[in-house]
Amino acid sequence: MEIIPAIDIINGKCVRLTQGDYSKKTIYSDDPVEMAIKMESMGFNRLHLVDLDGAAAGKIVNLNVLKAISQKTSLIIDFGGGIKSTEDALLALESGASMITAGSIAVNNKPLVKEWIRMFGADKIILGADVQNREIMINGWKKPTGIDLFDFLEEYLKTGIRKVICTDIARDGMMSGTAEKLYTEILKKIPGIELIASGGVSSETEIVKLEKMGLSGAIIGKAFYEGKINFKNNLTKRIIPCLDIKNGRTVKGINFLNLVDAGDPVEMGKLYSREGADELVFLDITATNENRKTLVSLVKRIAENLDIPFTVGGGISSVQDVDMLLCAGADKVSINSAAVRDPEIITTLAKKFGSQCVVVAIDTKNSGGKWNVYTHGGTRETELETVRWAKEINSRGGGEILLTSMNNDGTKNGFACDITAKVSESVGIPVIASGGAGKKEHFLEVFRKGKADAALAASVFHFGEISLIDLKRYLAASGLQIRHCEGKTVAL
Repeated sequence: MEIIPAIDIINGKCVRLTQGDYSKKTIYSDDPVEMAIKMESMGFNRLHLVDLDGAAAGKIVNLNVLKAISQKTSLIIDFGGGIKSTEDALLALESGASMITAGSIAVNNKPLVKEWIRMFGADKIILGADVQNREIMINGWKKPTGIDLFDFLEEYLKTGIRKVICTDIARDGMMSGTAEKLYTEILKKIPGIELIASGGVSSETEIVKLEKMGLSGAIIGKAFYEGKINFKNNLTKRIIPCLDIKNGRTVKGINFLNLVDAGDPVEMGKLYSREGADELVFLDITATNENRKTLVSLVKRIAENLDIPFTVGGGISSVQDVDMLLCAGADKVSINSAAVRDPEIITTLAKKFGSQCVVVAIDTKNSGGKWNVYTHGGTRETELETVRWAKEINSRGGGEILLTSMNNDGTKNGFACDITAKVSESVGIPVIASGGAGKKEHFLEVFRKGKADAALAASVFHFGEISLIDLKRYLAASGLQIRHCEGKTVAL
């Protein structure tokens, strides 16, 4: 089941309403685009984007927000609000929406919506069913229609529609629990429906219940913005190949030593993108020691050839470095030694570029039962204790932690699940586990036992020991939420 965060827009701001009442709104962000970027950085794949200004005006108002989110994230967006004509629908789809949501218009102009289904395909249209005591409500939930929910669904199911967002108006924004009885009845009467719950989700327990009931998704609003749910435990797990770069070539070693050539980083990146990698990390592993910067020309080549997010690290020590790399096409930057030397740089970068761009790498080693942080490509030990440092990274605005166990790196004996779990439990941001992958079971172990949000590996992918596609199928079959190589989330 997919967890789908919602962004509702009024006056260009990210808001939540209570039971659809425009006079009862809470502003959670002045920048919906930045909020969407944050959602993606947390691991969400989908976004439910609603133009409430457009819904009130009877025409699309916030198309610029849709375009910006589409350009700056890879989120799968379903968009609704103010879509009243075929031209509107085309404009939304051309501006970055993967799907459009038809709510009031599906009641007020059935022939038009059915024409959309014929033109764009049923997979491009989500039916919005807003209900109160099983009656369909329209026009901002203010106008009763006298139409029974099941009659409404039955008519559109005949057209091929399968995706339905069902919102219990009385529960929306109340965090009072979901309409479980209604959803159970819908699933029982309409086998094969892709039902998405909306309204009232307030706990992880409810999410688990909805998943077990067989819903395909749950839209989360107020519970997300007010931090009522630890979404880290419920989000899609990511698989991230890492390419260590030296002199413009991909290399790999054991315990950070004995490096061997593994190929051209751009060509390897293109291959991983085709095979379904969720993201890529490129680390210039000797940049700090040799006092030089990651080659901007290489980053430009990578950006020109890849269509998935990628992170660049190595020798980054200033705002200017980060600005240069992001302008060259990197989606995120990874800092390590510079952050240890001056932790304030984390805060500075987060404020200037957004937390979603800032990955802080921790190279850690267990010596005498104590996990300490290392810098300069793992060559210099510090007195920083790993978990304490992770907490500081979190508090200063870091967007993700890339945690590498030097003890495990390159050994293929498995990830360091103990320290990974301790770090993951101590912070509220995603933790990427790195170091030690040797077989598919190691990935499953670090997600379950290590509580990682993503797993990074190098040589097992570089030398064909593990296929990305086979790994994802294995993890999905084991019950994890995994983004499939075609971009779909799979949980078997």
